[in-house]
Amino acid sequence: MGTRTRCRVMLALAVVVGLVPHAAQAQDKYKVRLTTVPMDGGMRANVAGSGSATASLTGAKLTINGTFDGLRSPATEAQVLLGRARGVRGAAIGQLTVTKATQGMVGGTIDLTPQQVDGLRHGQLYVQIASEKAPEGNLWGWILK
Repeated sequence: MGTRTRCRVMLALAVVVGLVPHAAQAQDKYKVRLTTVPMDGGMRANVAGSGSATASLTGAKLTINGTFDGLRSPATEAQVLLGRARGVRGAAIGQLTVTKATQGMVGGTIDLTPQQVDGLRHGQLYVQIASEKAPEGNLWGWILK
């Protein structure tokens, strides 16, 4: 192999090696602590439980996996919601899969818009699990670093 060919091979290899770190997408990690929220006395008979989850953001894909237990009635649905600020309730942006029982698993993957990714990074996204006796939400957990 001549000097010129070696230089071309080395240059091509340098370009490929330089691009590899950019091709692999970084993964941001988050945690979710699922708890009940302050409520009026009438809800205490219907709302109970706890849980936890992890979340990861790769590009615009948010993946959540977790568990919960202690609900007073079976879970009916789980969603990811976007509030205006941390601690402020908001609108649903995606559905998660949830075990239809008083304990089980919650998880799924949703595609986020650029605005939703920004909301995630600013602590505005949260997970909500509803149950038969608490259809407006039994457990909530903000997705935080």
